[in-house]
Amino acid sequence: MEWQPDEQGLQQVVQLLKDSQSANTATQRAVRQKLQQLNQFPDFNNYLIFVLTRLKTEDVPTRSLSGLILKNNIATQYQDFPPTVADFIKRECLDNVGDPLVHSTVGILITTIASKGQLQAWPELLPRLCGLLGSEDYNTCEGSFSALLKICEDSSELLDSDALNRPLNVLIPRFLQFFKNGSPKIRSYAIACVNQFIVGRHQALMDNMETFIESLFALAADEDSEVRKNVCRALVMLLEVRVDRIIPYMHPIIQHMLQRTHDPDDDVALEACEFWMTLAKQPICKEVLSEHLMQLIPILVNGTKYSEIDIMLKGDMEEDDAVPDSEQDIKPTFHNSRTVTFQHELEDGGEAEDIDDDDMLSDWSVRKCSAEALDVLANVFHDDLLLHLLPQLKDLLFHPDWVIKESGILVLGAIAEGCMQGMVPYLPELIPHLVQCLCDKKALVRSIACWTLGRYAHWVVSQPPDSHLKPLVTNLLKRILDGNKSVQEAACCAFATLEEKACTELVPYLSFILDTLVFAFGKYQHKNLLRLYDVIGTLANSVGHHLNQPEHIQKLMPPLIAKWDELKDGDKDHFPLLDCLSSVVTALASGFLPYCEPVFQRCTTIVQKTLAQAHMYNQHPDEYEALDKDFMIMALDLLSSLAEGLRGHMEQLVAQSNIMTLLFQCMQDTMPEVRQSSFALLGDLTKACFPHVKSCIAEFMTILGRNLDPECIHVCNNATWAMGEISLQMGAEMEPYVSTVLPHLVEIINRPDTHKALLDNTAITIGRLGYVCPQEVAPQLQQFIRPWCMSMRNIREEEEKDSAFRGICMMIERNPGGVVQDYIFFCDAVAFYVDPKDDLRDVFHKILHGFKDHMGQETWQQFSEHFPPVLKERLSAFYSL
Repeated sequence: MEWQPDEQGLQQVVQLLKDSQSANTATQRAVRQKLQQLNQFPDFNNYLIFVLTRLKTEDVPTRSLSGLILKNNIATQYQDFPPTVADFIKRECLDNVGDPLVHSTVGILITTIASKGQLQAWPELLPRLCGLLGSEDYNTCEGSFSALLKICEDSSELLDSDALNRPLNVLIPRFLQFFKNGSPKIRSYAIACVNQFIVGRHQALMDNMETFIESLFALAADEDSEVRKNVCRALVMLLEVRVDRIIPYMHPIIQHMLQRTHDPDDDVALEACEFWMTLAKQPICKEVLSEHLMQLIPILVNGTKYSEIDIMLKGDMEEDDAVPDSEQDIKPTFHNSRTVTFQHELEDGGEAEDIDDDDMLSDWSVRKCSAEALDVLANVFHDDLLLHLLPQLKDLLFHPDWVIKESGILVLGAIAEGCMQGMVPYLPELIPHLVQCLCDKKALVRSIACWTLGRYAHWVVSQPPDSHLKPLVTNLLKRILDGNKSVQEAACCAFATLEEKACTELVPYLSFILDTLVFAFGKYQHKNLLRLYDVIGTLANSVGHHLNQPEHIQKLMPPLIAKWDELKDGDKDHFPLLDCLSSVVTALASGFLPYCEPVFQRCTTIVQKTLAQAHMYNQHPDEYEALDKDFMIMALDLLSSLAEGLRGHMEQLVAQSNIMTLLFQCMQDTMPEVRQSSFALLGDLTKACFPHVKSCIAEFMTILGRNLDPECIHVCNNATWAMGEISLQMGAEMEPYVSTVLPHLVEIINRPDTHKALLDNTAITIGRLGYVCPQEVAPQLQQFIRPWCMSMRNIREEEEKDSAFRGICMMIERNPGGVVQDYIFFCDAVAFYVDPKDDLRDVFHKILHGFKDHMGQETWQQFSEHFPPVLKERLSAFYSL
């Protein structure tokens, strides 16, 4: 006998559903409590499905809400549903999949049940839905397709598995039949269903690929925009994962995508525009697209213009800096734990800025996608792109219509990376024009000019300062104080980029820069204040010790410390301010002394409070909330910067605190990021005030040894670095610990694909262990000499490289046989050490000539014949070999 509801109970449930739609907080609370009580009764879920599917006279919001509550119950409690309840819900779903008012909610219920591992336990589901596709009732067909699409989205792998006897073999041909359906909604559903199986390269689709592609072509000019969008999406995915299957059709596909890229429907145009970005990543791009560039470039350029809707949405408020920010517009900030790395001699200039000239662009749009497409295509075709672009670009950049001029400036920025070489002859004219655009009456023009100038900052810095750098600095600083918040943000981003490229070239303008940035503290709203911290931190990194002048410190520090004091310990704004302060502390060094004590004390307090709260939570998890340890990590990292900047001045602060006890606890924390920052602080304290570290050295070394696990890269990296710093301070007293840690370090340096920073730190620490305990490390030389030399070859020539090479030389003197098999690697590493200290160069000379003398002239001649020419030249020039 079929389940029937109690009429009075049904009315109570309906009233409860209506009450839950009330805006009254007390009513909402009462409803939640009642729902919790009713959920104790299994057949309450029968009432919910009954309201959804049978009470067709009730309003749709009440019916849909009943289904959504049931969906949540299925997601959390389905395994506890009695079989009779589960069966009733399944039957009702299948019987009502064609209800036009609630079929979407019914589809969600079907998918949620299926996602709970119930596809196997519901064998009639797929055959029933597949059969309903042929229903003469349109609503039933659409509802079935809606449910099938959700299943395809959530369970694509399972549909092609032996566990279900591969229903995809039946479903794909069935879906393809509906590509010709008279209803555009059904056609769209059919394409969307098949699209779910492209990326997974499912065999059922591969077997029907020709039919699929031909069917897509038949729908290429479909009257319905949703159908055209799904056709474009299919072709983009096919290009990404099965380019081999569409190469024979590439010419007509490109022609189709050219049309769709300027489709009157923006959603279709956006899908089509993705095609060019995907094609640019394929090796065949240049071959298949070259002949179409003349058509494509004007379409993409036209796509970079703001639409009328964009302009309406952005409003016409040129000056809005007095309007408080909406908190939802402020992206959450996060703190990245400190990782100790070393720079290499052959580093490139870093990654290019993303095309993101304003907040509107952070939402994917035809405008942004067109600009990104030009960017990636510029990196494929380089100056060949300019042949088709330059004639149009000049008209755009100097156009009287600000919308067209703005798009031209965006295009110029988009091609900066890929077409830089070809643009160089035009930049002496274009950069002054862009600087002039910084003063345009339209805020959107000023904003995009900032971004594009940032993209060409590298070229500006390479020119004589007075020609372009000085005007750019002057005018970007004016825009930092612009009356429009979007322009302020763009100017901050551009200036930060300029700081990174110019470095000490900015020193002559420091006073002017600081005046502007300090003034911005009093002008900026919340969001741009976070950007300002980044500009100041980047400035400190770029000019370094040049910032440590009394007049600069007096300008910069009072507002920074005022902001630090304003923030509460749990305020997420601490993160960007911390990064800023860390950079400033490192740059100022002893210049930060007047401000160090309160900063040190607050950091210590944050660590202590967090550890205490974590202990309480671990003891009583039901009584306390789970802890956010990001603030403790932030405090540990700022303490690291203090130790790095203040060095010996740190001793008194440490002596008057319990930081070593707190550090000992942090080093054993279960959260890897806490340990990572703890080990960075340990290394910096070792350099700054080692006696305080040494008093706990046995315990510290035990913990460091336990964290030499390369699977946890950043923790292992910092533990390894700290161990190297401790070795230098301990000297021969490291001997008891060598046998424990060396095997781990040797294993790490020999692992394939070891992270570069970890490899560098491991090589340096092994070298330093050999420097202080050569007798203990030298016997293992043969096990690590080759990867050691390969890693050390390109590390920048600083203190770490010096001490590590001294260690390796001491080991070679004690165990020359350990280097014989890989001697060429040692020669190479030494030859590329350009400027070692004189006494270290003498040691290199002694070892190199000692090996040559031991071999004899003839054997050495034969051996060195295999050296690359550049290595021979360097050894001859530096060491007379």
